[in-house]
Amino acid sequence: MEARIDKWLWAVRIFKTRTLAADACKNSRISINGTTVKPSRMVKEGDEVSVRKPPVTYTFRVKQAIEKRVGAKMLPDIIENITPPEQYELLEINRISGFVNRAKGMGRPTKKDRRAIDDFTAPVFLDDFDDWDIDDDQE
Repeated sequence: MEARIDKWLWAVRIFKTRTLAADACKNSRISINGTTVKPSRMVKEGDEVSVRKPPVTYTFRVKQAIEKRVGAKMLPDIIENITPPEQYELLEINRISGFVNRAKGMGRPTKKDRRAIDDFTAPVFLDDFDDWDIDDDQE
């Protein structure tokens, strides 16, 4: 059995709408077995689908080609997530340091964001360590 890739991506809940799935295909963010595809490309069992959602590239193995949306509990029978752990580490690093590199169009940082940025980028002076009472020959 085969299914269109845009319908399959929507049916297995990778994208919220089929339009978003089709747009991702048109913008070369979807590949099947290493080949960039159009929304009308058919997907079949055993194919490896890569979905690029910057900064992470998710990889899935197709267990079943479906075109009708199913409940979340049924997904393990239809899709297998084979995304490498490094991709999730990249996502976590990006989440932690997200306030430093603000995305274009996010507007001005809030007061809290500004303070966090200042604390993160503040220089460390060695003179600050002179106040510490650290003796190498403690008795």
